[in-house]
Amino acid sequence: MYVAVKGGERAIANAHRWLAEARRGDVDVPEIQPGQIREQLSLAVNRVMAEGSLYDPDLAALAIKQARGDLIEAIFLIRAYRTTLPRFGASLPVDTGAMACERRISATFKDLPGGQVLGPTFDYTLRLIDFTLAANGEPPRAEKGVPDKAEKPHVTGFLNREGLIEEAVHSDEAPSDLTREPLEFPADRPLRLQALTRADEGFTLGMAYSTQRGYARNHAFVGELRIGVVTVEMEIPELGFAIEIAEITLTECETVNQFKGSKSEPPQFTRGYGLVFGQTERKAISMALVDRALRWKELGEDNAGAPAQDTAFVLSHGDNIQATGFLEHIKLPHYVDFQAELELVRKLRAEAMSSVQEAAE
Repeated sequence: MYVAVKGGERAIANAHRWLAEARRGDVDVPEIQPGQIREQLSLAVNRVMAEGSLYDPDLAALAIKQARGDLIEAIFLIRAYRTTLPRFGASLPVDTGAMACERRISATFKDLPGGQVLGPTFDYTLRLIDFTLAANGEPPRAEKGVPDKAEKPHVTGFLNREGLIEEAVHSDEAPSDLTREPLEFPADRPLRLQALTRADEGFTLGMAYSTQRGYARNHAFVGELRIGVVTVEMEIPELGFAIEIAEITLTECETVNQFKGSKSEPPQFTRGYGLVFGQTERKAISMALVDRALRWKELGEDNAGAPAQDTAFVLSHGDNIQATGFLEHIKLPHYVDFQAELELVRKLRAEAMSSVQEAAE
């Protein structure tokens, strides 16, 4: 327990006022509004919603403003707020096959039914600073149509028809809810996917990158990456049927992975999967790669000892809120602990010096 320091409350209150002043910045510059953050920093908003486990662009934008752009702090604010919300029920599984796609690409099949849609992407841009953005002019308008709501089959279905990819496993059993129950091991795949969805993007990216450099011997192709709007439905007991309650934007990634077979499985392609709120494709691809690496046991593969294959390591260290909390607590007062360590080191040094003197005599 920390001992209160004289004047501590006054110092903390003043630090809060100073924080508000620093957040506002130069008062001669117009104050940024949450609506501007929501519309113009949408990728940051999407990350905060995904790792905060709450789909609310307005609230995520407000959290980013409050956190001065620190996305992990904003995620913390969103998660803390989420715990105060009542739960009225659970929605039905969303149908990503019926997604109204704004972006849909495949690295494995050039000619997709429904076509490939590049959508808004940095993929083909030059990574050069565009100084014209400082002029606050109107951007050029793209030629784009209304998102196509026609049913679009998943690419992996083409491979599945020939038996070239493992069958997707479906279960009617309700998965554990990581937002309501603590993470426990062993963790099944639904629980792992929940943890990866909430995991820090940078950590997940690092784990995914390691699999491409030989630390899980897992070479993947992006079978399909799609971003678009899906309908959320919920069954109402009083009505006896499901109704639409919202439309949300999701990013879904399915990877196709090489697999030479094992003692229990024949040679075939295997699957990796990622699903994240908003346009968050780097996270979705990373998630799919790590998901596949963590499936080594169920596919009968050997564990190469790679970090990305260690379920406990990946899931226990991927949550940025837990990691930040533990890391940042060490800057708080530890006066009593340090004094105890200090006295112990002094005692050990004195004993060591005494032993040296006795040996010299």
